[in-house]
Amino acid sequence: METEELLQKVRKIEIKTRGLSNNIFAGEYHSAFKGRGMAFAEVREYQYGDDVRDIDWNVTARMSKPYVKVYEEERELTVILMVDVSGSLDFGTIGQTKREVATEIAATLAFSAIENNDKIGVIFFSDRVEKFIPPKKGRKHILLIIRELLTFKPQSNKTDVGMAIEFMTNAIKKRCTVFLMSDFYTRGEFSQQLKIANRRHDVVAIQVYDQRMCELPNIGLLDLVDSETGERVTVDTASAAVRRAHREWWVNHQSQLGTALTAANVDNVSVRTDEDYVKSLMNLFKRRR
Repeated sequence: METEELLQKVRKIEIKTRGLSNNIFAGEYHSAFKGRGMAFAEVREYQYGDDVRDIDWNVTARMSKPYVKVYEEERELTVILMVDVSGSLDFGTIGQTKREVATEIAATLAFSAIENNDKIGVIFFSDRVEKFIPPKKGRKHILLIIRELLTFKPQSNKTDVGMAIEFMTNAIKKRCTVFLMSDFYTRGEFSQQLKIANRRHDVVAIQVYDQRMCELPNIGLLDLVDSETGERVTVDTASAAVRRAHREWWVNHQSQLGTALTAANVDNVSVRTDEDYVKSLMNLFKRRR
């Protein structure tokens, strides 16, 4: 991608997603994703019902009556964007590819994070960790992330969500909010890794999918290429049995994904490439308030 073209794309995404984060998500993001740590704020006189473990004995001794420490929630978060960059994300039949939609969602969340003075980092993954950008603050850091989202070329086209989650859990020690963005066409199970991760962190799953993955159109013979394996196959979409089998595969895939997310107690949302992701994210935020 030429430098001028890249700069224009970065600027276009910045204008759109920063506008969304400022005008739409500001309050919702703040309410939905709160800091989980508690920081000392002040002392006050002991009141009936206060926990005796909170008594500040130094102040109590000086004032000759009991005082307790008061804590407040730490607002600052660390946000980690886990972005699937495998080959299947390049698929899209209407408007945008899954990768383009994931990029916009990631950028919107990134700007929402810095509006709240949060640190943000990114993990690009396929069936390996392709790149890790440690959490930092600031607009310059966000623009670096957007450039990487637009231009990053993975070494592998395959997907292993479980491996990526395990890496994040081991790499990020401080509790953080994790947005896991993928179409979840992955080899191997990942439910156990997800359970462990969500006990340490606050994990939110965002599935990006194309409508043709849930229902095949009746358009006759269709040549398809698996973007992750390179396998080619010709499908007769005029066959009702073929379309029915594809639909059953999709329903089964979504059922297994839903079971894994529910078992791990992970909040989640599915975003279709030809639909407005803003509405989906807003509904997700409101469910968490």
